[in-house]
Amino acid sequence: MSRDARWQALLELLVERGRLDVEEAAAELAVSAATIRRDFDQLAEQQMLVRTRGGAVVHGVSYELPLRYKTARRATEKQRVAKAVADLVAPGEAVGLTGGTTTTEVARALAVRGDLASGSPTSPALTVVTNALNIAAELAVRPQFKIVVTGGVARAQSYELVGPLADGVLGQITMDVAVLGVVAFDATHGTAAHDESEAAINRLLCERAERVVVAADSSKLGRRAFARICATESVDTLVTDSAAESEAVRRFEEAGVRVVVV
Repeated sequence: MSRDARWQALLELLVERGRLDVEEAAAELAVSAATIRRDFDQLAEQQMLVRTRGGAVVHGVSYELPLRYKTARRATEKQRVAKAVADLVAPGEAVGLTGGTTTTEVARALAVRGDLASGSPTSPALTVVTNALNIAAELAVRPQFKIVVTGGVARAQSYELVGPLADGVLGQITMDVAVLGVVAFDATHGTAAHDESEAAINRLLCERAERVVVAADSSKLGRRAFARICATESVDTLVTDSAAESEAVRRFEEAGVRVVVV
């Protein structure tokens, strides 16, 4: 197992359990205790966990894995969801993309759509508005797309730009559709993120769009998180994977959300 894969596994175990002992982690990953101690020390230096006597605990009360460690989680489901979301975007539209692994896959799905392969600065195939640096970087090399990036301060965990500078840009534009990546979506409590500054920008993106599409794999449904983005009534469409529980789907549909299961 490579170091990156081992670190990802350790962080995911920490998120699930809240605490890990060195011996326990070594047994789970089939490596030596010395390797785990070294991993814990290096991850602690990056402030991804807190070192304890004989182990580690999650960093902070509301814990969030950095984006680079979330990419491989439920990758197949996210790619299916992303393709279905991309198919909901019409040529010539202005689309807003929040940050996150699923919305990054949406950007990639849009980039390879055949009917969006041509465009010009005066007549782009799509106008993409995003506060996510990684999404902007991937799409900037596509000359058929017009890319609008908000200002703001970058969050290391999600590569998203947040703060008053981002507010200023989003307050001056309108979009046809906002594609929202979330960490939680509950039919009663709405969509949510871990970070309040990120949630505020995502909320404004939704407010500036004609319609809102939530791209969320089934693990995000029925969950709550610290910072609310928008109410369920503000969401037009939810695209999720086939592992979504039928009861959860029913509750969203009763709330007026169109649910697409892929």
